[in-house]
Amino acid sequence: MKVHQLHPEAWVDAYADYLFNYAVGRVSNAEVAKDLVSETFLAGLKSAKNFKGDATERTWLVAILKRKVIDHYRKSNSKKGKAEVRMGYGAQNETEGDWLEEQVADPFSTLDSSAMENEELGLAIQACIAKLPKKQALVFTMKTIQGMSTEVICNDLEINSSNLWVMIHRARTSLMACLNEKWF
Repeated sequence: MKVHQLHPEAWVDAYADYLFNYAVGRVSNAEVAKDLVSETFLAGLKSAKNFKGDATERTWLVAILKRKVIDHYRKSNSKKGKAEVRMGYGAQNETEGDWLEEQVADPFSTLDSSAMENEELGLAIQACIAKLPKKQALVFTMKTIQGMSTEVICNDLEINSSNLWVMIHRARTSLMACLNEKWF
């Protein structure tokens, strides 16, 4: 049996188009599909230590993406689904794809520590964003924090959507590494 190894440095070039086409076919929204692919790469990086090599890299990434698509529909289609997803992340183990954006404590929680956790995480995120290359930090802030559309960001910064997507992916990867070191 051939054992496969991961090469995350080549994922964007090798698999981004395939994964994007897969995702857009399931969510029918290019922006959501790009975000799901970016989240897939981040989950792959985070759970790379658990890759057993029984499948190819692409097959493994597609499996992660399938879970991201399912989670997307759970979150968008029902309040019950949102609660299930929120409760499920981080509860069992690190391989389930818990995300930077989903690590923030629930602002509506009745737990006393939630406000403090939100504030601490917010400060940690801002410190990590400050360490990013200037344009990456700007793109990440505009897209993820301010919720601006890809078209507006691309027009404002005079970049194409592929470039924007790569910058967001790299920013998320760097931020997760920074937060794992400084906060988690």
